[in-house]
Amino acid sequence: MANPTRFGQGEAKLRAMHKADYPGGVVVDPTPITAGEEVTVFYDGLLGKENGQVYLHYGFGPHNKWRTVRSTQMEKTGWGWVSDMKMPDSEGRFNFCFKDGADHWDNNNGVNWSFEIHNGGQRY
Repeated sequence: MANPTRFGQGEAKLRAMHKADYPGGVVVDPTPITAGEEVTVFYDGLLGKENGQVYLHYGFGPHNKWRTVRSTQMEKTGWGWVSDMKMPDSEGRFNFCFKDGADHWDNNNGVNWSFEIHNGGQRY
């Protein structure tokens, strides 16, 4: 049995993607995303193949009007790049893409990645 890591189930998802040669190489764990909780973003896409640094570029709100836009360095691991972050305490969307130190971007063919952030309540 494999030893658990600080990355939890996301590492297993990322390894499974390698076996399936999943295009894009992006996993967010856990999903669905709950306001106020921590999520981990895993990236093993095109930018991660080169030597250098990968950054998670992200914001919150509608997919076409990001608020609180920031970039953060991702951590290099043996199977990709990783970044942990706490979601804001409000509903909306978590939108992101990736860039490297040479200002090359991976933005999911222009549509970025976007996940709903819910408040943890039951939905009907």
